Amino acid sequence: MNPRRPAAPSQTRRRQGGPSTRRRMTVVVSVLALASLGLVARAFDLQVVRKQFYQDQGDARFLREMPIAVSRGTVFDRNGEPLAVSTPVMSIWANPAEVLDNADRIPALAKGLGVDAGELKQRLTERADREFVYLRRQMNPDVAQAILDLGVPGINGQREYKRYYPSGPLTAHVLGFTNIDDHGQEGLELAYDDWLAGKPGAKRVIRDRMGHVVEDVEQIRAPQPGRNLTLSIDRRIQFLAYNELKATMEKSGADSASMVIMDVHTGEVLAMVNLPTYNPNAVGDSSASSRRNRAMTDVLEPGSTVKPVLMAAALSSGRYTPTGPLIDTTGGHWMYLGKDIHDTHNWGVLTPTGVITKSSNVGAARIASNLDTDLMYGTYRAFGFGASTNSGFPGEASGYVKPGSRWGLREKAIFAYGYGLNVTMLQLANAYATIADSGVMHTPTFIKGGGNDSKAVIEPRIAQQLLGMLETTTQPGGTAAPYAWIANYTVAAKTGTAHKATAGGYSKNNYGAAFAGMVPATNPRLAAAVVVDNPTKGSYYGGLVSGPVFARVMDGALRLLDIPPDNIGRWYAGGPLQGQNGLTGNKPPEAPNIEEAPPEDESP
Repeated sequence: MNPRRPAAPSQTRRRQGGPSTRRRMTVVVSVLALASLGLVARAFDLQVVRKQFYQDQGDARFLREMPIAVSRGTVFDRNGEPLAVSTPVMSIWANPAEVLDNADRIPALAKGLGVDAGELKQRLTERADREFVYLRRQMNPDVAQAILDLGVPGINGQREYKRYYPSGPLTAHVLGFTNIDDHGQEGLELAYDDWLAGKPGAKRVIRDRMGHVVEDVEQIRAPQPGRNLTLSIDRRIQFLAYNELKATMEKSGADSASMVIMDVHTGEVLAMVNLPTYNPNAVGDSSASSRRNRAMTDVLEPGSTVKPVLMAAALSSGRYTPTGPLIDTTGGHWMYLGKDIHDTHNWGVLTPTGVITKSSNVGAARIASNLDTDLMYGTYRAFGFGASTNSGFPGEASGYVKPGSRWGLREKAIFAYGYGLNVTMLQLANAYATIADSGVMHTPTFIKGGGNDSKAVIEPRIAQQLLGMLETTTQPGGTAAPYAWIANYTVAAKTGTAHKATAGGYSKNNYGAAFAGMVPATNPRLAAAVVVDNPTKGSYYGGLVSGPVFARVMDGALRLLDIPPDNIGRWYAGGPLQGQNGLTGNKPPEAPNIEEAPPEDESP
């Protein structure tokens, strides 16, 4: 019997049910179908379900929001002269990574920027992880465009504005300045920053991979340019004050000087000058001391310039009039509670007006000793001493007046001639403006037409009496004669010379020479206060040092403002000295200055 032959492998697989061609095709088709389904699902997810997400992501890689720079508002003086303007400039910025990818272009870029190529490359390398780095801010647009024309990849320009001050140092302390981002830092630029700055706009643009703007897509926010501001400052009067203070500082060897001029009927500040000063167009070259607005931030003991305020209290008490009662200053000394209060001369018996005319410390102290403390303290406070004027100027000092409840009898006498209290130059000028406007105090303002707050401080009758008393200081025998004389105008004023306080007491050789007054005396329109700090050459008296500054500046201001003369044909008029010595002619009389002597050792 023949053995059976084994079956072929293919036959064996068929009998065992192995895969066929049809089955393989089925599997392949199924896999392809599933893959296609997955692709469709993915496409649906991308195109429908998450379309907005990926659209936003794509836009983020090409769309950019760019600021639209706005010009800061222009600042004008009261006559429309520009004091602060904004000019267009260009800033150059870079994407460091893109620039470094083209390192061979860095030397040309550095030359255009005016910097060292090695330092520029190092700076870019240190910031390679950023997309935006300023290379140079606020360039001349033509110079910046020349850099952009180099076509260096990753280099772009951005339009900005830079502040420019045409008057330079002349108005520096009033205006202040802005920083590199055009935000106010000091002065009125800071006080009115929101008003002047405006609001930058914004737009959406498409950039290419090189960072260049390809297309403006839409405006997101419309730009709102800054609003203009018209100040009360008169640039012409500011110029007069600046020149006179500068000349006086050089002549007297003083450390500093300040002057404030006000319109007595509105409280508008027409001029405010401080020396030393600085150039706001180059703030980096100035010192902190030169940038200080001393008329607003510094305080001083006013010395005898405070005596009209004392006299306002005396007249208000009903116990004194301009002519009486008589005050005995015989000997020029008064030993009061162990304190030797003294004058420069033995003035004998004086009327209250004579106390002002001769600036008698003894007479002032004797009057104070007879006044109610609350009345005297209240009058000092009513005239604005010891409180901010609310002018709105940044950094304004309040000064200091000790509460009346803590006054000792000796302190009260010392307060009468201006020691032991601190005032600013603006406060002092405003006090005199109050007397000039029939006893009405206006809130000082630096904005034209901005003055509207006012209050009555003393009766008009008393204010008129004070004007007559103060007019005698510029007449023969007064402490300001003839140094504060103004041709064809009457002047009501007061001198003041005070030792400056130092650690442990008062300096014997360091003085503040002050002067304050009003013109024309018969119908005042302007009030001003001047102080020259520590004059070291020649005289240090307020009448001799600061009085001429007052006279020359106010002489020019009266004519610039077309204020009619009130004293044509005579050099002195009004007050009890009218007509003495036949004072007529075309030159002021020669008269010795009899300025009050500053006390040698006064302490609050």
